[in-house]
Amino acid sequence: MEKKIDDMSFEEAFAELNKILENFENGEVSLETSISLYEKGMLLKNHCDQKLQNAEMKIKKVVGKKSEDAK
Repeated sequence: MEKKIDDMSFEEAFAELNKILENFENGEVSLETSISLYEKGMLLKNHCDQKLQNAEMKIKKVVGKKSEDAK
């Protein structure tokens, strides 16, 4: 059974997105499959973007706390 995108780590989602890109680069997929892969790719991209935004917020909090501690 395939893991849900929402349950994937950044690394898992990014690897899956790269597999989709490889399929497109090979050019051996039907139009219908291409549409399906594109939709999944967009979901994976959005998931990766969200994971990166969350990581950035966490880093900003840590940096902010260090700045406050230094005062």
